[in-house]
Amino acid sequence: MKIIKIDKKIWSDGVEKSRDSYRLIGPVKDREFHQFRELAKGEQPDMNYKNSRLSPKSIAFPQSETMFIYDLDEKAEEHHIMQDAEKDYSPRAVIGIRPYDAKAFKILDLNFNNSDYQDPYWVNAYNCTTFISLAVNSPDKFDFSTSCATGPFDDSAVDVLLVDYNDSYLAKIMTDKGLAWLNAAGFTTKNGEIDGAVTGVSEAGEDIYEIIEKLKADAESKIRSKISFDKIKEKSILDIFNAPFWEDIAFACLNCGTCTYSCPTCWCFDIQDETNGRKGIRQKNWDSCMTPLFTVHATGHNPRHNDWERTRQRFMHKLKYFQDKYNQGIMCVGCGRCVEQCPANIDIRNICNQMNNGE
Repeated sequence: MKIIKIDKKIWSDGVEKSRDSYRLIGPVKDREFHQFRELAKGEQPDMNYKNSRLSPKSIAFPQSETMFIYDLDEKAEEHHIMQDAEKDYSPRAVIGIRPYDAKAFKILDLNFNNSDYQDPYWVNAYNCTTFISLAVNSPDKFDFSTSCATGPFDDSAVDVLLVDYNDSYLAKIMTDKGLAWLNAAGFTTKNGEIDGAVTGVSEAGEDIYEIIEKLKADAESKIRSKISFDKIKEKSILDIFNAPFWEDIAFACLNCGTCTYSCPTCWCFDIQDETNGRKGIRQKNWDSCMTPLFTVHATGHNPRHNDWERTRQRFMHKLKYFQDKYNQGIMCVGCGRCVEQCPANIDIRNICNQMNNGE
């Protein structure tokens, strides 16, 4: 692992230079909020953003994605035959993603890419993506990522971790993919060495590791929210499922789905056909376990007819079922989006602690 120091004065030029080899994605201000989207030529990622309204999971798991196209006109050469929709899986770099959002991609990968099933749309999109992450020096009040096996400086799921340090970015190179992007940006040579002809890039000294650890400790100390889920794993599913507190928890819930759509680890989707005349598409769309239609059977029966049952499903999946199946902690990275955006002020932190303590 190597750390290089990049002067902010040459940062924009390097990002633009990397465009020759990568499609670039980053946070961009859209009215009062930020969103992650592909950057137009000459457009830079906003490295001063706090958090995006929606998580960046749509980079590899789009809100709507066309899977197949078809033609029902019998005069067409390949009528009534599903054709793969055209895709672009050329290399791309996501610049400025927060460490906990990058960690969420690892969680999604457990579902979309495992020994039993590989979703080709997810796998191809994820594999062509390089994550240039930006550490969080000042976490907001909704952040509880340190309780979720990640944190503001977590480098376990990124290719490069950038640390904002005065007039420079400290770039911690974690993978060969990260090194390749830095090389494409002109910040390093192919073997990871510093090009002496490039002004503004230098190899960090030995003291830089201590500096980063101090910045990390300072950032983590600002996170006051904590959750505990150590006892949830030990409890039986039915004990928590039949707990008496679910109706009280869900009393204010509107079942609007804001929590699921803003969440970086929710992976539910639906598949629908849309036809216009004789031509049509089959597409995959985000779905939400919070809506009544989600579990309706073809017979019309709905096993989660009541709104509190749907609320229970969401939290059981994230905090219990996922733990039991994968044994890798909870299905949450502590970004706090659902807490901040819930119109009914339902707080996953309180519910997790309640499930853990059985109160």
